[in-house]
Amino acid sequence: MSSTVEFLRNRKLMMFVLVGLATGVMLWLTGAEMALGVTAYLVLGIVIVITAIDMFKDLMRGHWGLDILAVIAMIATLAVQEYVAGLIIALMLTGGEALEDLAARRASRELDQLLNRAPAFAGRIHPVTGEVERIAIEEVKVGDELLVRSSEILPVDGVLLSDHATIDESSVTGEPIPVNYHAGDPLLSGTVNSTTSFTMRAQKVAADSNYASIVRLVEEAVDSRAPMVRLADRYAVPFTIVSLLIAGFAWFLSGDPVRFAEVLVVATPCPLLIATPVAFMGGMSSAAKLNVIIKDGGVLEVLARVRVVAFDKTGTLTEGKADVVEIHPAARTVDETLQLAAAAEQYSVHVFADPIVASARTQQLELPEVVTADEVATNGVLASLADGTSVRVGKPSFIEEVTGPIDRPVLSAGETAVYVSVGDELAGVIILSDPIREQSADTVSRLRRAGVVEIAMVTGDITSTAESVAHAVDIQTVHAETTPQTKVRIVQAMRPRPVLMVGDGINDAPVLAAADVGVAMAGRGATVASESAAAVITSNDIARVADVAYVSRRTVQIARQSIWMGIIISVGLMLVAAFGYLPAVVGALLQEIVDLVAILSALRALRAHTGTKRDRVRR
Repeated sequence: MSSTVEFLRNRKLMMFVLVGLATGVMLWLTGAEMALGVTAYLVLGIVIVITAIDMFKDLMRGHWGLDILAVIAMIATLAVQEYVAGLIIALMLTGGEALEDLAARRASRELDQLLNRAPAFAGRIHPVTGEVERIAIEEVKVGDELLVRSSEILPVDGVLLSDHATIDESSVTGEPIPVNYHAGDPLLSGTVNSTTSFTMRAQKVAADSNYASIVRLVEEAVDSRAPMVRLADRYAVPFTIVSLLIAGFAWFLSGDPVRFAEVLVVATPCPLLIATPVAFMGGMSSAAKLNVIIKDGGVLEVLARVRVVAFDKTGTLTEGKADVVEIHPAARTVDETLQLAAAAEQYSVHVFADPIVASARTQQLELPEVVTADEVATNGVLASLADGTSVRVGKPSFIEEVTGPIDRPVLSAGETAVYVSVGDELAGVIILSDPIREQSADTVSRLRRAGVVEIAMVTGDITSTAESVAHAVDIQTVHAETTPQTKVRIVQAMRPRPVLMVGDGINDAPVLAAADVGVAMAGRGATVASESAAAVITSNDIARVADVAYVSRRTVQIARQSIWMGIIISVGLMLVAAFGYLPAVVGALLQEIVDLVAILSALRALRAHTGTKRDRVRR
C-alpha cells in the first residue's frame, strides 16, 4: 500500500485532473453547463500552462514536443465547449507518464532485481576477540576476515579461508550449477553461499568489487531515458503536421470548428511517447536476463543496426585459460626457460602470465629475484634480475629486437608461442594451448544469420596463431600482431558502419571505445569494471554476443511496430472524425484504448527472440 500511496503522491497533477474529470462528468450528467465550463477552464488552464512550460524547455534542448497536439486539442475543446473531451485529454496527457512508468517498471524488472539484491551488510570477525560483528558493507576494509553464512550474498571480492565452499554464481556469471571452491581460491561478490558458513578474506573494498561494478552499470542503464526517445523523435514532426492538416481540412470542408476539435482529440501522440521507452526497457531487461548489461537504450538502437563485428582472440574467441603444453629449449634448459619466464610474468596482467607462473610453481621451481619489470603493451614483459641479467618474455618481434631473427615453431589451432630471451640470446619457446570456446563458431554463424555482413578478428597475437583460430571458427578477415593504436585505426576504418567490437575490456579498452558499440566479456569479473564498453557480458559465454544482436533487432522492431500501429489507428480515427462520425467524448475514450494497446505491444520486447529455441527469452 505504501508504494501505491507514494506513486499517487508523485502524480499530483494527474490526481488533480482525475478529480476534475469526475466532477465534470457529474456536472455534465446533471446539466450544470456553466459549472462544467468553469471546472474545465480551471483544470485545463493549469494543465495547458504546465505543459507549455515543459514544451518550451524541450525546445530549448532541441527536442520537438509532441505534447503540442494535446495542448491544441485541449484549447480547441474549450473553444467549442466540448469540456468532458478536453478533461479526458488532460487525463490522458498527465496519466500517460504514469502509464509509462508502470510499464517501464514491469519492463525493467530484471534490472531492478540486480539492484535490489546488492549486499548491504557483512559479518566481520574481530581480529582480537573473534566475535562476529554486523557492519555496513562500506565499512569492510581490505584484509578483513569475514564470515559468510549459508544462503548469504558474498559482500566483497576476496579469497576463501575455509577448506571448501560451494557457491551459486548464477546471478553473476550465469553458471546454473553451483561451483566448488577450496582454500585460497578467489571469490566474487554478489554470488551466494550454497553450503554451510565459511570464512573469507576481503581483497577489495565494496566500491571496487565485482558486484558493485555491475550495480553501477545497471544504475546507468535504468537512469538512461534520453537516448530512447530518438526513435520516436523521427516521427514526431511528420505526425504533428499530418494531424493538423487533417484537422484543418475537416474544419475547412465542413465549416464546423467542432470537427477540428474532434480530429485532434484522437490525434494525441501517447503511442509515440510511451511505446519507445517501454520497448527499450523491455529489451534491456531481456538482455539482463541473459547476463548482458546494456548501459542505455541508445546502445540497443545501434546494436540493432550493426553490420560489422570484430572479435579479439584471447579470452574472447578462446577460453583465456591457457596451459603450458610444451617448452622448446634454446640457450637455456627447459626448467631455466620456465624459471626466467615465470619470474618476469609474475608482474604481468596478460592472460598467459598466470599459467606460466602456475606451471613453474607446480614444478616447485625457484624463481630468480626480479629488480624491475615493465610491461610493454602488446609485446611482452621486460625484466631485470638481481644478477643484472635482462629478460624478455613475449612476442617474437619483441624478442628479435635483441636476438635478431629466430625460428618459429609450427603451431596447432588454439596454440600460442611465448618467446623468452636472456640478454641477446633466445632462452627458449613456451607453447601454451588456449582452447577455442565451444560456442565461438556457432556464434559467428548466428551473427551472419542476424544480418552481420562481415566478421573480423583483431588481435595482438602472431599471424599463424590468429589465422588457425580464425579458420576454426569460420572468420575470413584477420588483423594480427596489432598494437592498441593499430587496433583503433583498423576498427575506425571498418565499413559499413555501425561496428561492434568484442573484447576482454582490459587490453582492448581503447578499441572498445573506438567502436560504435564495445562489448566486454567480463567472465568472472576480471573486466566488468571496463568503462570503455557500452555493454558488458557478465557470464563467460560468447554466445551472448549473438543473443544480444537478436534481442536488439527484435526490440527496435517491436518499438517501430508499436509506434506505427498507434499512428495508423490514430490516423484512421482522425479520418472517421473528419467526416463527423466520431463525437469528441467517444474519440477521447477510444484514444485511451489506443494508448493501452501501444503499451501492451511494446511489452512484447520482454519476450524477445535470440534466434534459437532454447534461448527464447520469457518472463
